[in-house]
Amino acid sequence: MFHVELSTESAQPPYEQLRMAVIEQVRAGTLTAGTKIPTVRALAADLGIAPNTVARAYRELEADGVLETRGRQGSFIASSGDPTRDIAGRAAVDYIATIRRLGLSDRDAVEFVRRALDV
Repeated sequence: MFHVELSTESAQPPYEQLRMAVIEQVRAGTLTAGTKIPTVRALAADLGIAPNTVARAYRELEADGVLETRGRQGSFIASSGDPTRDIAGRAAVDYIATIRRLGLSDRDAVEFVRRALDV
């Protein structure tokens, strides 16, 4: 799940805080390959910052190979690193999308995974 908080106390400008927050989440595995991130306008509204600030962070993340833009589909965490982990990450994103489309809870999703691991 995509979640970012910016600090008004930080010496770093907001676009840099946002850029680093995304990178840290990618490195931690919180954001996996194929994860869709909010639109520029939606994230700017959520964070209470200018859309140009978010757009700058997204442009820099795309230049660094962290994000990829798929036209009207939006922006996603890019595929990089170990391809097996990317495939697994995409499968997980697809799984959660299916669970949510079916109206099941996160608890149900975890329970299905636990049962599958016990096989």
